[in-house]
Amino acid sequence: MIVLDLTVVNVALPSMATGLHLSATGLSWVLSAYTLTFGGLLLLGGRAGDILGRRSVFMAGLALFTIASLAGGLATSSGELLAARAIQGAGGAIASPAVLATIVASFPEGRERVRALGIFTAVTMGGSSLGLVLGGMITQWASWRWVFFVNVPIGAAVIAAAPRLLARPQRQPGRLDIAGAVTSTAGMAALVYAFIHAAASGWASATTVAAFAAAAVLLGLFVAVESRTAEPITPLWLLRDRSRVASYAARLLLVGGMFGMFFFLTQFIQDVLRFSPLQAGLAFVPMTGALLAMSRLAPRLIPRFGARRLLVAGLVPVVAGMTWLGHVSTGTGYVPGILVPMLLLGGGMGIAFVPLTMASLTGVPARDSGAAASMVNVMQQVGGALGLAILVTIFGTARRSAAAHQPAGLTAAQQASHVLVHGMSTAFSAAAVFDLLALLVVILAVRIRQPEGAAG
Repeated sequence: MIVLDLTVVNVALPSMATGLHLSATGLSWVLSAYTLTFGGLLLLGGRAGDILGRRSVFMAGLALFTIASLAGGLATSSGELLAARAIQGAGGAIASPAVLATIVASFPEGRERVRALGIFTAVTMGGSSLGLVLGGMITQWASWRWVFFVNVPIGAAVIAAAPRLLARPQRQPGRLDIAGAVTSTAGMAALVYAFIHAAASGWASATTVAAFAAAAVLLGLFVAVESRTAEPITPLWLLRDRSRVASYAARLLLVGGMFGMFFFLTQFIQDVLRFSPLQAGLAFVPMTGALLAMSRLAPRLIPRFGARRLLVAGLVPVVAGMTWLGHVSTGTGYVPGILVPMLLLGGGMGIAFVPLTMASLTGVPARDSGAAASMVNVMQQVGGALGLAILVTIFGTARRSAAAHQPAGLTAAQQASHVLVHGMSTAFSAAAVFDLLALLVVILAVRIRQPEGAAG
C-alpha cells in the first residue's frame, strides 16, 4: 500500500489538475511532497524501529499514513493536498523500514533470504506498476479522491491484524538523531525545490540560486551532524564498502529514471494518445506483468548465473527501453512505440532489483538491519524525488526551446502537441542517461559477495 501510493496518483494527475487548478509544477509536487518526506525521514524511521520496536513503530507509521490518506481525499485546495501528501510520506517513512528490516533479521544470508527478497521486490516494484492500473480504474469509475480513500480500510485492517501476526522484536538501546533527520529532509527539499523552480523560472532566478545555496548549507550541516553524533541515523560504516555505495548510487539513478518515466508517460498516453484514465492504467498492465514475472524468476536464476551477471543482464534492456522512449513523437502509437519499451523496462527492472538489493544488504549484521534497510529505501525515494525534479527541469527547458523554434504550417493545437512531446522525449532521453550511468556503476564497482546457498 505504501509503495503503491508512489504511483497510484500518476494517472489521476490530469484530473487533479482540473479539480484543484494545479500547474505542471504543482503536479510534480504532488509526487515530490510524498517522496521527499518519505526519503528524508526513512533513516529516522529505521532507527526508531530498532530502538522502540519495529512492530510498534510500523503500526504508528501506518496509522499516520492512513489518516493522511483520508485528509488527501478530502482536500479542497492544492495546499491541503500537498500537506496531506507530505504527511503520508512521513507515515510511510516511519512504517516501511520495519518491513525490509524484518526480512533481513528473519532470514540468514543464503537461499531463503534470496527468496524472501524476491517476494519483497515483486511487491515493491509490482506495487509501483499496479498503482498506475488502479489509479486509472479508480479515476474513471469513481473520482481521483478515491486513490486516497482506498487506503483507509486497508490501513485499518493491517493495523488491527499486526499485533496478532507480527512478533514483538527485542528493542535496542539508543537515541534518535533528530538533528540529522531534520537537516537531511530540509536539505533534500531545498534541492528538489531548486530544480523544479529552475524549470519554471530559469537557472538565473534569485529564488533558484537561493534554494541551491540553502540545500548546500543544510546538507553540509547534515554531514557535520552525522560525523559528530554518537548514534547517527546514517551509520558511516555502511558507506565504507565500495560495492555497497555503488549499489546505492545505481539504485538512485535507476529509480530516478523510472519515476520520471511514470510521470511523463502517463501524461503522454492520456494527452497525446488520448487514452481515458482507465485505458491509460490498463496500458501499463504488460509492464506490470513482465516486472512481477521476472522478479519472481530472478531468485531462481541467481544460483545458476550469479547475482552480478544477472544484475548487468537486467540493466541492459532497461537502458534499451528508456532509449526507445526517447524517440517518441506526435505520431508514435501505443504498439510498438510504447508497449515494447515498457516490456523491456518491466522485465529488466524485475531481474535487476533482486541482486541489487542483495548487494546493498550483504554483510549487514541483524542488529543494524533497520539502518541498512532504511538506506536502501532512502536511495529509492530520494532518487525518485531528485530524478523527477531534474527531469522536470530538462522537460521545461526543452519545451521552451521547442516553442521558440516551431515548424511552419502547424495549427495552434499541433504546435502545443509538438512542444509537449519534444519536452517529453528529451526527458526520456535524459532518463536513459541515468540508466546507462547506473549500468556503468554496476560494471565498474559492484561486487556481490557469494552467500552460502546462492551463487553471486
